[in-house]
Amino acid sequence: QVQLVESGGGLVQAGGSLRLSCAASGIGVRINAMGWYRQAPGKQRELVADITSGGSTNYLDSVKGRFTISRDNAENTVYLQMDSLNPEDTAVYYCRVRTIWSTYWGQGTQVTVSS
Repeated sequence: QVQLVESGGGLVQAGGSLRLSCAASGIGVRINAMGWYRQAPGKQRELVADITSGGSTNYLDSVKGRFTISRDNAENTVYLQMDSLNPEDTAVYYCRVRTIWSTYWGQGTQVTVSS
């Protein structure tokens, strides 16, 4: 059974930092891309950052220079270090994992940034 376990969300003041983690288990095949999406109330889900198995990264323009995505291939875990957070970063953050066959989503973790 595939499980994506997310952790690290919470409430933080503007300018603060949070680190999200997502551990994947039960997948059974090689994981290609791992990434983070977010969805704010009344808005569409958007890609925040993703990373390939080779380490190539892609970021949403508004988080470049503030967020850093990384992964541990041995542990099938992806991280999102979020610095200099601002209220516009408030959203539910979802982990996404892609294999050659399927795409899996985490349950989401709330990130709230107060001004």
